[in-house]
Amino acid sequence: MPEYGAIGITAGGTARPDAAAPAAALAGGEDDGSRAVIDVHHHFCPPAWREWAERRGLVNPKAMALWARWDAETALELMDRAGIATAVLKPMMYARYENSAQLREATTVTLRAAVEAVEAHPGRFVFHTPLFLEDPEVSSWALRYGLDELGAVGVNVTANHAGVYLGDPSYDGIFAELDERSAVVDTHPHNLPGGVPGGPPGAPTVPGLPNFLCDFLLDTTRAAANMIRNRTLDRFPNLSVILPHGGGFLPHIAARLEAFAHSFDPPVEPAAVRDHLHRFYYDTAGPLSPAGTLLATVSPDRILFGSDWPACPAAVVTDVAVPALAADPAFTPALRRAVNRENALRLMPALAHV
Repeated sequence: MPEYGAIGITAGGTARPDAAAPAAALAGGEDDGSRAVIDVHHHFCPPAWREWAERRGLVNPKAMALWARWDAETALELMDRAGIATAVLKPMMYARYENSAQLREATTVTLRAAVEAVEAHPGRFVFHTPLFLEDPEVSSWALRYGLDELGAVGVNVTANHAGVYLGDPSYDGIFAELDERSAVVDTHPHNLPGGVPGGPPGAPTVPGLPNFLCDFLLDTTRAAANMIRNRTLDRFPNLSVILPHGGGFLPHIAARLEAFAHSFDPPVEPAAVRDHLHRFYYDTAGPLSPAGTLLATVSPDRILFGSDWPACPAAVVTDVAVPALAADPAFTPALRRAVNRENALRLMPALAHV
């Protein structure tokens, strides 16, 4: 019985009259885009999916994490407080599905819920469509259904499945379909392969350290390094790949990867490492560490605002992450404006028409 995991979908919009007061105050009145932020990292586990999964015995509603309890009213309240005009929803559909048909049904329920959110709140939401590394046929269908028919602005996919990371040639079929569409590919980490021997799925690999604190960042870093090793962005040049949480550890080990590029198997030219680092996109979800290291590694036009809500609690978004970005000395008002809004519009032009 395969376990399917997916993330990725949403919509966009204009803020209500009271929106963005905290962010605007932090900006000191400067036009840094803090009144109309585009959030590219907003998790979406709709009530319709939860009800569907509960009826089929796939989830225990009493044991579901808080991030799995998305509702539009709470989402809009958080967005207004943080100055977020538009959120790109990333579907959360973690369950152990019985077969591909059931996975397709779960995806249909989730995508329809995303479309309903878009229609019910004009301008506030847009969405990605989820893809599934473990099921190429369902992924191909989800790509056609979500992107081609429903108007998703990109796709979302996990960093690895069963230890096979993004960039692996076994995924070339679906990547070719994405490349044909010049798709935005939004990635997301999960638990590291292997887990705890004999332990339940998702158990901390180090007792007392939740996996999201460190392992998730390594998962993203591994996926990025594997895409560099396999020259993914060269073989599929029309793709735009977003790495979450500031790229994991990638910016911090950029010099190491370049210096030891010959240690890849097969060896990689240092210039190829450097080139890929500058071609990925990076979101600020986390909250982001001070931006100096990231800006020393990548161009400012590759950085996008991400809240990580509701996986990241609302108080952390509004009281830690947003103020930190506003006060980060590495960002001028012009750079903050690019990160908050302009880079996302350039990457996903459909957002301008929401």
